[in-house]
Amino acid sequence: MFTAAALVSSPPLLIPALAGAAAAETADLREASLAAALALGERAPDWTVIGVGPTESEVPADARGTFRGYGVDVRISMSAGVAAVADPDLPLAALIAGWLRAEASPWSSATAVIVAEDTSPVYCAELGARLRDTFDAESGPRGLLVVADGANTLTAKAPGAFDDRAPQAQRELDHALDVGDLEYLRQLDPVACRDLGIAGRAAWQVLAGVFGDDAPRCDTYYRGAPYGVGYHVGMWLP
Repeated sequence: MFTAAALVSSPPLLIPALAGAAAAETADLREASLAAALALGERAPDWTVIGVGPTESEVPADARGTFRGYGVDVRISMSAGVAAVADPDLPLAALIAGWLRAEASPWSSATAVIVAEDTSPVYCAELGARLRDTFDAESGPRGLLVVADGANTLTAKAPGAFDDRAPQAQRELDHALDVGDLEYLRQLDPVACRDLGIAGRAAWQVLAGVFGDDAPRCDTYYRGAPYGVGYHVGMWLP
């Protein structure tokens, strides 16, 4: 049965070993992300992770990965006791999920569904509805971990440089995630999101599909843009 959804973001600097001297700058985001992962693990030991990547893919519960491609060979696993060789090409959303799982909820096990960044809103809605049917058919609790980032164009030093449309778009997105505005998420335009660097658009539209007509109860743990990228952490309960 679908029990809860945790919303986190995916900056590699979330990992202290990768952040180095900048670890203090992401401390609040890290603390909030770990709290969300713990809250999810307390409600459901089995997680489905939703993230966004260049192409569609799935990551099984026995997968291992490494942040070596981001500068440091920090190993992660999607479940405890996994002995597989670390995959250097594991999607970032899965790496973040695996690290949060190990740090905050080591008893949990996760699989990941990575949707392509250009996935249509219609397909996202359909995927979310199928996932909800699957979750509710299970006898045990199932948690959803959504790994998604907002606009990367919020400041001049942001990865996507500054776009003067981005601050307002990010404020609207933050509000929708604060209050669980499913219709707003469903109506996010893929082209506008691409232009503003809102990378998490497809993942949030899958989230809206999972909730369907159920208005979520929302609790925001963090919102901010320490590097000119919009990050949001929270819990949604059906």
